[in-house]
Amino acid sequence: MITEMSKRKYEQKKRAAKKRRTRDRIVEATVALHQELGPQATTISGIAERAGVQRLTVYRHFPTERDLLGACSSSFIAQHPPPAPGPDEGLGADERTRSILEAFYRYYQETSEMWASIYRDKNRMAAVAEVMKGFEMHLDTVEKQLRSAWAPRRSKRLRASIAHALHFSTWQSLDSQGLSARDMAKLVSTWVAASA
Repeated sequence: MITEMSKRKYEQKKRAAKKRRTRDRIVEATVALHQELGPQATTISGIAERAGVQRLTVYRHFPTERDLLGACSSSFIAQHPPPAPGPDEGLGADERTRSILEAFYRYYQETSEMWASIYRDKNRMAAVAEVMKGFEMHLDTVEKQLRSAWAPRRSKRLRASIAHALHFSTWQSLDSQGLSARDMAKLVSTWVAASA
């Protein structure tokens, strides 16, 4: 009886591990396809083929588009966490701003393929817009922290400048001009300082 129970537990653990591996393969396939094609052009058939599973298996693990996009987003962010301001370490507002902007611009440079696909499809797919709320909240938090470094000089212009500075499209535009992340950060931090 004890041997039978141990065997059953072992088989359950084995099945659970196999299920986790299958789920991970589906998520990895989705992340890759979203980066290559974008969420809108990614199909369940394409995900299943890339993951080496049946379409039904994808649906079993992720019954809704939102479930799949949420898992994809969580996996991508876990592998590529966006920069977050640490303690100010006695930096002035302009140095702090430049440092954080440079970190974001380096981040966008490393992850540009994915962000270009996501932002392109954000207004085309409600589920993508929904999943993006977490990243947008992060950008809002960083913007508030940077704005507070410029205190007591607070204005709508300052807020708009910092929010614009942190956005992927700002990086895209400056990248198309051939600027390095450091040069971008220097340039944009002067805009922010001017709006303060």
